[in-house]
Amino acid sequence: MTETVSSQNLRATFLEHRMANIGYIRVSTSEQNPALQSDALEAAGVTKIYSDLGVSGSLANRPQLDALLKYVRDGDVVVVWKLDRFGRNTRHTLTLLATLAERGVGFRSITEGLDSAGPMGRAMITIIAAFAELERDTIRERTVAGLAAAKARGRVGGRPRALSPAKIEFAQTLRAKGQGAQTIADELGVSRASVYRALAS
Repeated sequence: MTETVSSQNLRATFLEHRMANIGYIRVSTSEQNPALQSDALEAAGVTKIYSDLGVSGSLANRPQLDALLKYVRDGDVVVVWKLDRFGRNTRHTLTLLATLAERGVGFRSITEGLDSAGPMGRAMITIIAAFAELERDTIRERTVAGLAAAKARGRVGGRPRALSPAKIEFAQTLRAKGQGAQTIADELGVSRASVYRALAS
């Protein structure tokens, strides 16, 4: 009787795993807060989330992504908020997608509305991944060119701080009193992202 129950439990666990939506989050050091991604994944029916926090998109070391790839099984679906959260670049993204497909694992990107089910979905993922990488490279080149031009004019590059030291101290005081980031942002007249950056500093 014990063996039968154990077998039934194992089979139930296996079937549950086969139908799982597995989420992946990557948050870079400049973004700080994974809430936007996690909320979107949970709304999409994700039951398990792996998160690499404070990781640049170009870095190869993503322990949680590696753990996800070890965990997923045939029938699972990997879900991300945006396609550029997944791979380091187009080639890496396509390699990951091919690996998932070979193992019978699906893929969804919420923001772009992409689903690897069917040839059209796979083709669209390939095209959008390429354009996403092109956009990142273009932004990087413009940033480097802008910093070089500023340096030539005797200025140090970088975005000016949205909050003064006094406002940062005020934000920290409100946070200590339990105020949320949006409330603090409204009080200071800045974006919520600026509040997160100020509190992190």
